[in-house]
Amino acid sequence: MFGLQLSTLDTVALAIFAVAWLAYEPLVKAALGRRHMINLDMAVIRSAWMGNMARRESRLMDSQLLGHTINSASFFASSNLILIAGASGVLFGGESAFRSASSLMVIETSTRLLFEVQVALVLVTLARGLLDFIWAIRQLNYTIAVIGAAPDEAVGLAGVYGSAAGRLLNPALSAFNAGVRGYYFALAAASWIFGSTAFIIATLSAVALLIWRQRSSAAAHAIADIRTLLETAPTPSGGSTKAVEDTPSA
Repeated sequence: MFGLQLSTLDTVALAIFAVAWLAYEPLVKAALGRRHMINLDMAVIRSAWMGNMARRESRLMDSQLLGHTINSASFFASSNLILIAGASGVLFGGESAFRSASSLMVIETSTRLLFEVQVALVLVTLARGLLDFIWAIRQLNYTIAVIGAAPDEAVGLAGVYGSAAGRLLNPALSAFNAGVRGYYFALAAASWIFGSTAFIIATLSAVALLIWRQRSSAAAHAIADIRTLLETAPTPSGGSTKAVEDTPSA
């Protein structure tokens, strides 16, 4: 890699990180199947929300909730930009940045090129998260327009319209979740400067923490109960609030 010589342990650590970061969603889906997870359950809850939105006379509350979500996504996107600027400053700081980092006893980086690759990995991870936040904001803006264009219930399109709105809202918030998840992996990537062993431990810990929060946290159990209640509750048409599940994106 352009003259970069990685040790065997560094190569293994980088491979583990790449698999965990880039293939997290399909791997978690394959490992846990369709069992209760926060994001699978929330996909059903959000679809139920959009179904109820389509039947409401006043949709002011729905617009306010989405506006709050857009503000949150914008805050995270702005934070990402600040972190990207900081990482870029270190990456392009040249020999002085490398000497400053190498002077710390806890940092393990053998060459300036390796140090730059380590910082660049953090930068790329943050950049991907920023793109997720930007895409989430765009889709949330589309969803606000969909709420504003929702027809009156008397038109008879409430069920179909709510389902379509849910299929727009779920990917938007999945992108938001992917952006938040990027912070976990950015921290794991930053641990590489403390050595390959720390890199492996941090990567596996990030994945374990994400899965635990998805499956075993108090929030996960509460959300699973709420999903069950929604799916078993009768709808105005006499059915249930079954919805198509989204892919996990913790």
